[in-house]
Amino acid sequence: MTDRLIEEATRRHNRGVIYVLTGNGKGKTTAAMGQALRAIGHGRKVLMIQFMKGKKYGEVLAAEKFLPDLVIRQSGLDSFVMRDNPAPVDVELAREGWKLAKEAMASGAYDMIILDELNVALDFKLVPLEDVLGELRNKPAALDVIITGRYAPREIIELADTVSEVGEVKHHYAQGLKERAGMEY
Repeated sequence: MTDRLIEEATRRHNRGVIYVLTGNGKGKTTAAMGQALRAIGHGRKVLMIQFMKGKKYGEVLAAEKFLPDLVIRQSGLDSFVMRDNPAPVDVELAREGWKLAKEAMASGAYDMIILDELNVALDFKLVPLEDVLGELRNKPAALDVIITGRYAPREIIELADTVSEVGEVKHHYAQGLKERAGMEY
């Protein structure tokens, strides 16, 4: 095999993927955390940026306590965002999160970046879709990017290498059971 063919095969083998977790079911962030744990187990550094979240969820607490190779940054408030009329602070925080994501992608400091709830931020028009698509198309070759959240835009789905849709079959909320620490947050 020529050097050029070996180089091309190595590049294809080491190419990072764009993985989208979307759908109306519960477990998209949890699945992304599983991917983070798998990556950390192989000595990789992972950044998770949580859009539209500001509460100290269990994954944030666990990362701070047990996972030094997983950095979680939150870019939102601990309140719901109005879809058709987001508060200026919600737009500002989402855009700060996106700026952090772009800087992190360019830095080379991480092997995997999880953009948690970015799909929702895009659907709510808190972050410009064309900017996201441009950055994803030009991401470093070996970087893995995971994007979670309902309402994944068609353009993100088309760009992604892997897309999984999490569907709801049954949810305990429908039975009157409230959210619980360790399950929903």
